[in-house]
Amino acid sequence: MVTLQQIAFHAGCSLATVSRVLKGQGPVSDEMVRRVRRAAAELGYRSLSTVGAGTRHRPVVGVLVPSVANPVFAASLAGIQHRLQAARHGVLIAQSNYDPAAEARAVAALLEQRPTGLILTLCNAETSDALSAALPPTVLLNNRPLPRFPAAVTVDNRRAGYEITRHMLAHRHCRILFVSGHFASSDRARLRYDGYCAAMSEAGHVPLPAMEIPFVDGYQHLDLAGVLAGHRPTAIIASNDLLAMGVIAALRREGLTVPADVSVAGFDGIAIGRLMNPPLTTMAMPDGDMGVAAAAMLLDIAENASECRHLCLDHRLYPGETVRMAG
Repeated sequence: MVTLQQIAFHAGCSLATVSRVLKGQGPVSDEMVRRVRRAAAELGYRSLSTVGAGTRHRPVVGVLVPSVANPVFAASLAGIQHRLQAARHGVLIAQSNYDPAAEARAVAALLEQRPTGLILTLCNAETSDALSAALPPTVLLNNRPLPRFPAAVTVDNRRAGYEITRHMLAHRHCRILFVSGHFASSDRARLRYDGYCAAMSEAGHVPLPAMEIPFVDGYQHLDLAGVLAGHRPTAIIASNDLLAMGVIAALRREGLTVPADVSVAGFDGIAIGRLMNPPLTTMAMPDGDMGVAAAAMLLDIAENASECRHLCLDHRLYPGETVRMAG
C-alpha cells in the first residue's frame, strides 16, 4: 500500500503538504499541487477516504448544477454519470437553483464527502464564493476558465448569441428583443446577450435592453404586454429553450402567433423543442458530450496529474420553423 510518506519523498515535499493537497484543504501552490498529484498517480495511490467510513466502497465525484429540472443540465449529468460509471466512480449531485449565494454551501456539502474532484456549473465563475475555498481537482462546466481554475469545458456562448442574431437579421428582422433569465444567475445568458449586442451593432441597429426574469419560475408568469407595446419587436431571442417556450406561450396570451406575428428562437436544442408545432429554432449545444468531456478531463487530472486545459465544443444552428422573413 502506498503511504503518504512515500508520496512526500517522491514529490520532494513535506508530509503536511501532501496531506493538504490530497484533502483539498489549506494553502498550497499550483505547482506543488501538480507535483503531489503526479507523484500519487505514478505510485498508484488511491485515497482511503473512499472507504474510510465503511459506508462507501468506491470513489465519488461531486457535481454542482443550477437545476436538475432543466433538460440541459440533465443531459450533462447523464454524460458525467456515464463516463464516471465506466471508471467505477459514483456521482454526488447538488443544485444551486440559480442562486449565487447557495453555491458555496452546496460545494461545502459536497466536500464533506471527500470527493475525488468536482465538476461545477456556476452562476458566474468570476465572482463565485464557491471557488474561494481550497478545492480538490476541479473542472468548470459551461463556465469559461479562470487563472486559478484553468480546467473547463464550454461552448462559445458569445459566438452562439452572435450567430442566432445574424440568423434573425438575415430574415430581415431589425427590432429584436432579447429575453433572459437574470444575468447574475447565468454568465452564459450574459455572454449570449453580448453576442446579440455585437451582431445588432455590426448591422447598424441599436440593441434593445434585455428583459431579465427569474430563471426558476419566470417562465410560467412571463408577461410581455409592456415590452410588446414599448418596443414592438418582430422577433424575440430567449436565452434558453425553456424560456423560448415561455415566450411563445406569453405571445399566444396576447393573441399573437409564432412565427406569423413574431419570430422566436432559443438556445440549447432540447428534444422537446423539436416536438413542438412548429419546431423551435434554436442554437443547439452538445450538453451530453460536454458532460462526458468534463468527467474524462477530471479523471485525467485527478488520477494522472494531467495538465489542466480548456475544451471548447461546437454549437450549431437548428433552423426549426419559428423564424420567418419579416414583412
